[in-house]
Amino acid sequence: MNTLGSFTIRKLTGLSAFRTGMFRLLRSVSGITVAQIDVEVAKLLELKLRLGGDDVKHQFVLKTPKGTRDYNPKQMAIREKVFNTIVSCFKRHGAETIDTPVFELKETLTGKYGEDSKLIYDLKDQGGELLSLRYDLTVPFARFLAMNKISNIKRYHIAKVYRRDNPAMTRGRYREFYQCDFDIAGHYDPMIPDAECLRIVSEILGELDLGDFHIKVNDRRILDGMFAVCGVPDDKFRTICSTVDKLDKMCWEDVKNEMVKEKGLSEEAADMIGQYVSMQGGMDLAVRLLEDPKMSQSKQACAGLSDMKQLFSYLELFQVTDKVVFDLSLARGLDYYTGVIYEAMLGPAGATPPPPPPPQAGAPKAEESLSVGSVAGGGRYDGLVGMFDPKGRAVPCVGVSIGVERIFSILEQKAEAEKVRTTEVQVLVASAQKNLLEERLRLVTELWNAGIKAESMFKKNPKLLSQLQHCEESGIPLVAILGEQELKNGMVKLRTVATREEVRDSCVCVCVCNSLIAIKSRQC
Repeated sequence: MNTLGSFTIRKLTGLSAFRTGMFRLLRSVSGITVAQIDVEVAKLLELKLRLGGDDVKHQFVLKTPKGTRDYNPKQMAIREKVFNTIVSCFKRHGAETIDTPVFELKETLTGKYGEDSKLIYDLKDQGGELLSLRYDLTVPFARFLAMNKISNIKRYHIAKVYRRDNPAMTRGRYREFYQCDFDIAGHYDPMIPDAECLRIVSEILGELDLGDFHIKVNDRRILDGMFAVCGVPDDKFRTICSTVDKLDKMCWEDVKNEMVKEKGLSEEAADMIGQYVSMQGGMDLAVRLLEDPKMSQSKQACAGLSDMKQLFSYLELFQVTDKVVFDLSLARGLDYYTGVIYEAMLGPAGATPPPPPPPQAGAPKAEESLSVGSVAGGGRYDGLVGMFDPKGRAVPCVGVSIGVERIFSILEQKAEAEKVRTTEVQVLVASAQKNLLEERLRLVTELWNAGIKAESMFKKNPKLLSQLQHCEESGIPLVAILGEQELKNGMVKLRTVATREEVRDSCVCVCVCNSLIAIKSRQC
């Protein structure tokens, strides 16, 4: 029937011709009755009517797919600045970079993300391999370590990942987005790499000037020990953990209802969990919980609490204890975490804003755009590499991922009223009179050869005023002006656009460099 359908759409326009063609094909195609042909004709005519008939050109909507977006030059300039800040910090801490394919074998990703596995994008069969788009950069990194038999590395990776999530564009949640990951793999003394990851988060968020922020830390072993002493059955640990993870989006009553009514947990166990997840502090809280009658019964919890004490001692040496809070409500939902977990939020500790209410008709969206949730997160995953290694050899790992899309949303909103330079051109080569195109092209070539960022307008005889206006609109700091008198004297006039100061010099490259240094010193 596919052959019949393609033939009729391609060759036939009228109903009578349509049926005639069908009957011709009937002679050569066995097993097809007239009644079946009439049914197919009716379907195709209905499709033709929906598409607007023969004379109406099909109209399609020009849009990006749901959960994706384009970026204009101003937005890209902001993104590039953020990326440069992040990469500079990663390199300052001794990281090297890698890259992995945008898609992986489906079995590589399956079973690593708990309830979030349903958000993985599966691809159609490609040459006998079942493939999926990568959900994050951590699982591909673990596969990379196992495949290449790497036992220690400090690496960063910046790339796009894909999730079939319900997008919230104004809050920086997309289906296609960048992740900026920093990970330390290898056998080291406890908590030293973990503390450095938290220091990196603090440095990046501070340098990006996003305002006040705090970093919540917890430990999967503390969570599992807490669930055990509260009476949560072993087979419900992960699903209850996923529910607790929603505390930054839902109030405690809604979380409790989900645990009791949907997950089948007893009210007594839920109430006991509620007492613990309300606790926040620092090293003092870890000490207090080690002496807690219930928590002290769990070996897992005690191991996690001892490491938490050690972590805070290192954080004090790294001078970031004022930004880090031990929060028992933090429960990152990914299955591969085995130890310390952390998440960075904007705002002071203890003042995390509630999720935004449903938007009212005509209400401004500015506040919504600033409510972006967490802006970084990560933790320790000591067992993930062993899942891929044929001999099950474990490589301890800890890392952090910076939520750059959410950071972009904040910085773009802040920059709406600001002028952002979208190019790095340092000097425009201009002419004051006509018929100086060749001279301009020679000079701009000389500047390029000297490594100076320069451009000239694509007109033979541009007006001087329009060339100067282009400099002001584009933020180009210098303009090299050629005129008949300057050429006769073997000189070039160099003007600083902001101050309109002018100098004449025969060595334009040296003059440009000196002027750029002077401009930079004034800005400082």
